[in-house]
Order: sequence, then C-alpha cells, then structure tokens
Amino acid sequence: MSPSAVEIQARTLAGYADASRLRQVHDRDWVLDRVTGSPETLIDLGSGIGQLLDTALGRFPSLRLAVGLERSEHRLAEAARRLAPYGDRAVLHAADLTAPEQLPYRAQVITQTSVLHWLYPDEDRIFAWVAEHLAPGGRFLLTTYHPARDAQGLGGEDELVREALTALGTPAASVAALLAAHGVLPIATRTRTVDDLLAVLAPHLRVAGHAERDAVVTVDSAEQYEHFHAATFGDYYAQVLPGPRRADFYRAVGAAAWRRQNERGHVSHMPVRLWELTAHEEFVAGTGNRPARA
Repeated sequence: MSPSAVEIQARTLAGYADASRLRQVHDRDWVLDRVTGSPETLIDLGSGIGQLLDTALGRFPSLRLAVGLERSEHRLAEAARRLAPYGDRAVLHAADLTAPEQLPYRAQVITQTSVLHWLYPDEDRIFAWVAEHLAPGGRFLLTTYHPARDAQGLGGEDELVREALTALGTPAASVAALLAAHGVLPIATRTRTVDDLLAVLAPHLRVAGHAERDAVVTVDSAEQYEHFHAATFGDYYAQVLPGPRRADFYRAVGAAAWRRQNERGHVSHMPVRLWELTAHEEFVAGTGNRPARA
C-alpha cells in the first residue's frame, strides 16, 4: 500500500509554512519585537524553513549576516529557496543542536523558538554554545512551552495522541507504556519546568528578563490539525504503530483535535515563556572559550 499524503508529509516535515500559522508564527513576531538597536549578526537555532530569518532580514537592514542552524535537510532546502534573494547575507548550516559545531560568528542576537524540548536532556550543550557565540552585550531570545503534566507525565500534544491511540484500540491507561516501549518520551516530559530550566541555564547564561503569554491553538477542521501534527511532530508519535496503521493515527489525531475545538472552542492552550538571556561576565570579557570574530 502506498503511503498517504499526510504520511509523506510527516516523513519530510513538509507543509511547515502552513502549520506554523497555528502556533510558531506568534513566537516569531513576539521574539523579534524584543530585538533592539541595529544588530549586525543574528543566529537562529532550529531555523526550520527560514521564516524567522526572512522576517529579521526584512525588518533589520543593519543585518549583515543571518545564520540558521537546522537538522532537517528538507527544511534546509526550503529555507535556502526562501532566503535566496538575500544572497550572502543569509547562511544556513546543517546542524544537530545537541552537539553543534563551533562557528566563526559572534552574534548580537541569537534566537530559538519552539525547539528546546527536542534537545532534552542535553539542553546544557546548546546553552554553553550560545554563551560562547554571543557578542558582548548580545541577547539570547528563547521561547519555551510549559504544558501541565498528568500523573503519567503526559500533557499538551501527548493528550491528543492518547485520545487518538485510545480511539485506535489502546487503553488510555496503557498509552504511556506504549510510548515508553518505543522510546518515545512525552513532550510534556521533554519540556522542563521553569525552575528546572533555570538550573540548567545558570552555569552558562543569566536571565535579563522574561515575558509570558498563553498560547492558544484553534483549527477550522480535523484535516487542518492532522497536517499541523504531521508537519510539526513528523512520525515521532506515529512510530508506535505499524506502518499500515499510521495513516489512521494521523486521522485520529485530527479527529481528537476537532472534537476538542467543538467542545472547548480551542484545541489546546498552555503557558509559553520568552526568555531574554545574556552570557556571564567571563564570556563577555573574553575569558571563556570564544569563536573568532566574524
């Protein structure tokens, strides 16, 4: 049997431009509104299809260099097409953010939106990297989502996944065990609490300020959320089912989301925090490990 369109989308993480309108686009604008002055270099960690870089290059004429680090080759290819009009002002790197390579850039602004939970439990590596790549006076603008967890450690997207798997025959009480058996760590577990995150940040970065809002997701149809899940989470959750049942899983996720939309007026809502972070003084003074100046 040939894979469905949504299965292909999940494998390639295609369609993210449309999916991001449900959640990530709000982070992008929120973050860039906090950029002050005339930055010359900006690095986006987990740059996806280049939307934040595109917006930043258009908004800040002072930017000589906008750098994106992204793991997905499909998203890198789409970003390259989007950023082509900017020529050598935009640079993309294939990168695993759990073990990023040193780059010859020191940035006034480093951003990371809706990505950190994918780096658990190795977030400290990217925080150390950021501290080494911030220019003096530079800021790291980071967004983190904090869904409530239940007794099984599930929350946020995990709850929709549980509803979908239950609809496909897995008892609700067995969903956490099914995920664990396939090495799938719930997103709500991957997302540290604010206090836990502060402890991981502390050796590398200092909190200069923060803002919070409630992120609300609404949809117009089950199909819209089905594609959002595929573009955002790929086959991360779907892998717990055999191949022939994965198309049913995506449909069940969409149906669960649409049911919530009709019952509650939204699919989900959770707190999201925007952190404004700076490097410790030893890095600002150049006594820590520093890459060469661009």
